[in-house]
Amino acid sequence: MTKIVEQTLSELRQTFKSGRTRSVAWRKTQLTALLQLIKDHEAKVFEALYQDLGKHPVEAYRDEIGVVVKSVNYTLSNLDKWVASKKVELPLLLITSRGDLLPEPLGVVLIFASWNFPISLALDPVIGAIAAGNALVLKPSEQAPACSSFFANTIPQYLDRNAIRIIEGGAEISEQLLQQKWDKIFFTGSPHIGRIVMTAAAKHLTPVTLELGGKCPIILDKLSNPSDLKVAIKEL
Repeated sequence: MTKIVEQTLSELRQTFKSGRTRSVAWRKTQLTALLQLIKDHEAKVFEALYQDLGKHPVEAYRDEIGVVVKSVNYTLSNLDKWVASKKVELPLLLITSRGDLLPEPLGVVLIFASWNFPISLALDPVIGAIAAGNALVLKPSEQAPACSSFFANTIPQYLDRNAIRIIEGGAEISEQLLQQKWDKIFFTGSPHIGRIVMTAAAKHLTPVTLELGGKCPIILDKLSNPSDLKVAIKEL
C-alpha cells in the first residue's frame, strides 16, 4: 500500500506542476461537477448516512447535503473575485514601484474527513482546495464505511482523476499518508489524533489546519422517562 500512496502523490504532483489545476475554468468545472454529483446521487447519500449514523433524511439534508450545495454555490459566485490580484500599499521608499498580491495554490493537499459529518466535513475542505487550484487526496473516515465507499465509487466518475483522488483505509493508511510530504494538511477529528497529524507535518514544515472536536454536553431533565434515560445514556 505504501507504493500506491507514493505513486498517487507522485502523479498528483505531476498534474499540479503541469498547471492543470491553476485554470479558473478547471476549478469551476470541478465545482460544478461536484454539485451535479450531489444532485444525481442524493438518495445514495441519504442511504449512506442512514447506514453509518442512522440519520433521518431531513437531518441529512440540513447538516450534510444542504451545507455542501450552499458552499459550492457560494464559492462559484465569488471565485473570480478571490483569484484576482489585488493592489497593495508599499513603503514610501518604494513610491515609484507597484505592488500586487496574487493568490497562488499551495500544491497537493491531504484532507482527513471525520465520521460524525462524513459528507459535509469531507467535501467542504475539498471545495476549498479545488477553489484554490490545488490537487488533493481525500481520506474518508473508516468509521463511516458507507459514506467512504460512496466517495470512492462516485467521485472518480465526476471529478478529474488526474488531480483528485480518494484513498480509503484505516489507521495504517493514515499513518502511511502522514509519512509523505504534502503542501497542506486539513484534518477534522479528535485532539489526540490532531497531535499526531501536527507532529508528522512538522517534519516537513507542512502547514496544517486542525478542526478538532471536543466534549458534547447533554442535559437530561428529571421529567424524562427512566427507561428513555437508560437508553440515552447507553447510546452516548
